[in-house]
Amino acid sequence: MSRTIPCPNCGQLNRVSDEKDARKGQCATCKSPLFAGHPINLTRANFDRQIKSEDLPVVVDFWAAWCGPCRAMAPVFEAAAAELEPRLRFGKIDTEAEQQLAARFHIQSIPTLILFKGGKEIGRRSGALSSGELKRWIDQLAMP
Repeated sequence: MSRTIPCPNCGQLNRVSDEKDARKGQCATCKSPLFAGHPINLTRANFDRQIKSEDLPVVVDFWAAWCGPCRAMAPVFEAAAAELEPRLRFGKIDTEAEQQLAARFHIQSIPTLILFKGGKEIGRRSGALSSGELKRWIDQLAMP
């Protein structure tokens, strides 16, 4: 069995065998690591390619630099990415820089986390979460 994983750098789709450690996988095109143990920066240019994977759920943090709760949540989100990749991808969207994406998903408060699977929103949570709350929320929605 294998999974198709988009490269966080160039967007190229890569097939990764379930028998191999995906954390060690590299993009066949640009040779970048498929997983780096931290959230990727999502923009209008790469957003759809990253979230549409049927094989890789994606947790997206909508945030802004001026937001205190967003800054408090950042290390929790970073630690979760380091721990839970490659079972899912973690991405961040700066709502100030990517206002169209924030509007597309009707973001009214930040931080807001949205969990996508196969391009569809399967869960949403607003407000800063502790590490335990974040993991429980992800487990309820995305982990088999």
